[in-house]
Amino acid sequence: MTKTVTMAAATVGHAEGGTPLNAFDNALLAAGIGNVNLVKVSSIIPPDVAIVDLPKIKPGALVPTAYAAMTSEVPGQTLAAAVGWALPDDPAKPGVIMEFHDIATRAEAERAVRAMLEEAFRVRGEPIRELRVFPVEHTVERVGCVLAAVVLLAEQDLA
Repeated sequence: MTKTVTMAAATVGHAEGGTPLNAFDNALLAAGIGNVNLVKVSSIIPPDVAIVDLPKIKPGALVPTAYAAMTSEVPGQTLAAAVGWALPDDPAKPGVIMEFHDIATRAEAERAVRAMLEEAFRVRGEPIRELRVFPVEHTVERVGCVLAAVVLLAEQDLA
C-alpha cells in the first residue's frame, strides 16, 4: 500500500450484535468506518497531516487505522475504549496516537489515554501543541462492543 497520508480523523462507536463479530461490525458502522478495510497500524501521525472531521470514505478503501476495541457477552458490564492524539509544537515532527480499551468507564478511558500521550511526549522531550481524546462507553445488554479509532487518510480514500 503506497499512498501519502494527508489527513487524520478520530471516530468512536458502540453497538450490540448477535455475536462478538457482529457487535464489532455494528460498532464500526456506528463509527462511520464499517464499509472500509482497516489496516491496523502503530500510533504515529505523520508530520504536516491535517486533523479533520471524519469524511466520507470510499467503500472498500484500505485505511491505515490505530484503534482500540473490546467486546463482551456479560450483560450489565460497562466497556470503554478511547483514542487520542497529541501534536508537537513543531509541525514538521510526528504526532502520537494512543489507544485504550478495558472494562472501565468513559472517564477512566479518557484519563488513561491522556496520561499515555503526556508520557509519550515527555519521553520524546517535545512540548505538546494540541491534545485530544475521544472516549466511548457501552453497557452490555447481550453482546456489546466499543470501538475508538484514528484513521489516516489520503485524498484517494475520499468518496
